[in-house]
Amino acid sequence: MKNTEDLTKRLGVDIDAGTLRLALTHRSYAYEKGGIPTNERLEFLGDSVLGLSVTDALYRDNPDLSEGELAKRRSAVVSTRALAGVARSLDLGSYVLLGQGEKLTNGRDKASILADTMEAVIGAAYLSHGIEPARAMVMRLIGPLLRDSEVLGEGTDWKTRIQETAAARRLGLIDYQVDGTGPDHARTFTARLVIGGVAYGSGGGHSKKEAEQAAAAASSKLLAEAGDADSSAIAAGPTADGA
Repeated sequence: MKNTEDLTKRLGVDIDAGTLRLALTHRSYAYEKGGIPTNERLEFLGDSVLGLSVTDALYRDNPDLSEGELAKRRSAVVSTRALAGVARSLDLGSYVLLGQGEKLTNGRDKASILADTMEAVIGAAYLSHGIEPARAMVMRLIGPLLRDSEVLGEGTDWKTRIQETAAARRLGLIDYQVDGTGPDHARTFTARLVIGGVAYGSGGGHSKKEAEQAAAAASSKLLAEAGDADSSAIAAGPTADGA
């Protein structure tokens, strides 16, 4: 196993070696080693600590937001994509104990594995030090996402919003044009949204669904800007020449 000293420095919490190793043990590795314990119980525990920490911060910092909006923001911040991003910033993937199959399929960069391991590490911090140090670690590493408009936007179902906007404005048929590149184990996708034959935004991701959501988010902003421009033109009224 890779020396975890640098990892614990990045985490800012000194987790005991045995608990940290368990947090980094993926089921694929455990299976190959004869069925040793995996990080899944710690993941379950960390998920609750993470949820409580984020929910508490959202509730205290946003007294004017409705329950529904708070729930959307929490969902965005604790999403697989958001947690995987935090894990990548910590280089967590290089420490995860994986079976040979996962190693060969780029498991160290799989969003699901990274997010699950991040939750397991949070659970390990809780077991080692209790709730307050674990909560402090969560807020230090994940708290900044609560102020990241791009991450918070991921809590929105952009594809549904596009459908509603296109229908309301009678823009025409919606078509996501998706292309994939790279080998099967590390494939990336790019999607472009076309509505009524007109190309709008594009976006990328590690799956078709992720790429389509990114394209829908980009397109939603363009459509909102177009709507604002139309409203401004109406408010301005006719030009001096009567046009």
